Amino acid sequence: MQRIGWVARLKPEKADEYIRLHADVWPGVLDMIKQCNIQNYSIFVKTLPSGEKLLFSYLEYTGDDFEADMRKMAAHEETQRWWEVCHPCLEPVEELPDGQVWAPMDSIFYLA
Repeated sequence: MQRIGWVARLKPEKADEYIRLHADVWPGVLDMIKQCNIQNYSIFVKTLPSGEKLLFSYLEYTGDDFEADMRKMAAHEETQRWWEVCHPCLEPVEELPDGQVWAPMDSIFYLA
């Protein structure tokens, strides 16, 4: 099992929309996440004293080929539509390849 964390910035004017969307994630998107060997997937939000809102995403990947499963997810039409409504709510915390908004994080501690 691989533990993965990502971070992104939530646009202040889009925060309520993003939180509302994640209160009722589309069933087909949830099913695809599971089909791609992802479990224990969580997203957290933190508002800093400056007002900046950061998102932290954590998941556990149980498959054998993460890149192949991510391509499968990216090819899924309902997931593409989901990303089309979610990604405008986000901005990367660093320069990333086109189309990416979540920056990978390094794991420094784990207690099993």
